[in-house]
Amino acid sequence: MPEPEIVSREGAETPPPVVGAFGTGEPARVRTAAELEADLRDFDDQSTPLARAIEAELRVRQRLSYNDPLPRPARTRVMVVANQKGGVGKTTTTVNLAAALAMHGLRVLVVDLDPQGNASTALGVEHHRGVASSYDVLVDGATIEEVVQQHPDIESLYVVPATIDLAGAEIELVSVVARESRLRKALAAYNRIGDGEENRLDYVFIDCPPSLGLLTLNALVAGVEMLIPIQAEYYALEGLGQLVETIEMVKAHLNHELTISTILVTMYDARTNLAAGVAEEVRSHFRDQVLHTTIPRSVRVSEAPSYGQTVMTYDPGSPGALSYLEAARELAVRGTWA
Repeated sequence: MPEPEIVSREGAETPPPVVGAFGTGEPARVRTAAELEADLRDFDDQSTPLARAIEAELRVRQRLSYNDPLPRPARTRVMVVANQKGGVGKTTTTVNLAAALAMHGLRVLVVDLDPQGNASTALGVEHHRGVASSYDVLVDGATIEEVVQQHPDIESLYVVPATIDLAGAEIELVSVVARESRLRKALAAYNRIGDGEENRLDYVFIDCPPSLGLLTLNALVAGVEMLIPIQAEYYALEGLGQLVETIEMVKAHLNHELTISTILVTMYDARTNLAAGVAEEVRSHFRDQVLHTTIPRSVRVSEAPSYGQTVMTYDPGSPGALSYLEAARELAVRGTWA
């Protein structure tokens, strides 16, 4: 039976014969490593997205040890966790960073300013109507000592809870003199905040609602550092510009000490080019303020609040817990932002 005639297009180059291919007249042989490397030089992706995600998790696991102490700052770091865009992981970031730092012996206070009280839920403290809360601090002038609660499982973690009463605080504060400085005065009067050594708090995290209202303004006036969680999605970049403008206005008129010290990329999916692009865009603008650690999407992180826990206590070995622990370590090692 005659072999079929192969008709090639005019001007088309005949491809080189495959090494050892049938019909080339060459004996079959195994390709060398040099030949394989030459074929792969045109490809810049040396692994699959899933392999990159696993590699990132393994690197975190290799660097972490749950027993290593974290350095204490020279004075209490008051950090505002805010972003007017909802669903970017503000509360999740607040409670898990606070828990991670407290699990390493640092003294941490979480002030919940969100009327939804999600941070209070995740930290397992009571925040039903009638419980002394941040509402009493802002509206009634209560002291931090009167409303603070200790975490049920982590000894060095403390919480100022939020109740539903906080939803009406902005209306009630409209006629109050210096209404934007209520939280700042309360924190200044708290004797555990400062540069002392005995019984001093190391970190204060203020969890803000997803808006730029009076509650968030109180936090911005009271804080020294801004910690901005940003979701690895395109819409998050649009809201970041507006937030930066607001911060600059507060810094110019109400709080000269306020500085964007930390930006954390959350809900990062290493399998997508979009997440990598957003992270690169944020780093190109904010550079050293962006933590190297990114927080991946994790079911365990979402499950933990339903059990009244953070992911740090719910599943310490999960990728989400490991990433938050690495972020807390990076935050502590950087020290107080100069």
